[in-house]
Amino acid sequence: MTQTSADAHAASRLRPAAVLRLLAGRGAFRAGTQVAAAAPAAVWDGATFGHYATALGLCGWLLLVADAPEKAALKTLARVRRTGPAVARLTVAMSAAPVAVLLAVLVPVAVTAPSSMAALCLAAGAWSACTGLLMTVSGLHRVRGRPVLDTTAFVASGGVVLTVTAATLWTGWPPQTHLLLVLAGTVAVTCGALAALPRDWLRPPAGHGRRSLLPPLSRAAWLLGAADLCDALCFAVVYLVLGASGRAGQSGVLYLALLPAVAVCQLVIYLLRVAQPATSRRLRGLAGRAGRARAVRLLGRAGWAGAAAAVACAALLRWAPDGPAASPVVLAGLVLVVLALFLTVMYATYLVENTNNDVLAVTSAGAFAGLVATASLAVVVVPWSGAAGGLVALALGVPVKAHVMRRMLISRNSE
Repeated sequence: MTQTSADAHAASRLRPAAVLRLLAGRGAFRAGTQVAAAAPAAVWDGATFGHYATALGLCGWLLLVADAPEKAALKTLARVRRTGPAVARLTVAMSAAPVAVLLAVLVPVAVTAPSSMAALCLAAGAWSACTGLLMTVSGLHRVRGRPVLDTTAFVASGGVVLTVTAATLWTGWPPQTHLLLVLAGTVAVTCGALAALPRDWLRPPAGHGRRSLLPPLSRAAWLLGAADLCDALCFAVVYLVLGASGRAGQSGVLYLALLPAVAVCQLVIYLLRVAQPATSRRLRGLAGRAGRARAVRLLGRAGWAGAAAAVACAALLRWAPDGPAASPVVLAGLVLVVLALFLTVMYATYLVENTNNDVLAVTSAGAFAGLVATASLAVVVVPWSGAAGGLVALALGVPVKAHVMRRMLISRNSE
């Protein structure tokens, strides 16, 4: 039973060549999803692509629901010795549950109404959740010292996406067919990754149940995943307001504008996940005080940068009485602001999360405040200014999250 702890220590000491292979695997997957996101615009009309972008934008948060247990597992497995397999089993079960529910709902809808918006959204949601499950399983493979399976799984998943996209460009398949085929391939890859896990990580030995681990691990997974989930819901609510306000055509513009920033964020998130076991051990106990102090400084900088961004956005809105034009220059500038603020607060959150479990409520509370702020701003500016207004709402919601987290950390004195 002590092998899990040893594997976690080994996984945290990945050599640069191994990290490069991991990045190559995720890079292949990201290239596939980037192409799949943009290329269909060449064969679908604007309304069809808008529906496709809306479905992906609304359902992207489901990836984080299925992937949330990975963060708790990476933190926990680096600190335990005897309960590693039980933690892994619960992690797989919690990550697979939303995938199973979505697939169970999708199948009858896809059979009875294959061309409906419901089928499109359910297929997008199931694909997102299944990708989150694949990320969780790949994280467990890294912890047990087999990072090559992470690379293999995501190269295969990226290949699935590229192959289906090429077929869609050739045949003109509608979005529903495109996403259902991508989902089917992703499910097959995920099943292969699950089958490669050790047997005692998938089913408990007779008489060795660890039900007592479920409450603390569930709480850690929920609190650790809440921040990521609220961040994803910020994007989803912008797409929702665009559709509700009759500006669904701007969903495609917003989706394409955010693609590069999303790719950068996912790369950084992945690097942080690779380093998480080592960070979790380094920031245990008293050493966590320094990590939280650094987080407070970063959050303060994000707050000041957010104030400056608010002034700039107010000037943009004031000087464009008919709404800021969604020009490439305006959109690119707003995307850079969102990206810089998001990365700063994301790293501060990462430092806080990997200290102790007592402060996990700080990150979830801050994320919820950011979601409320983003939704409130989106309702005001998105109906007027479309994609540009959505980016303004996203940019100004992040500093609210930073301010709430910073005040809570200071009031708790980080302990």
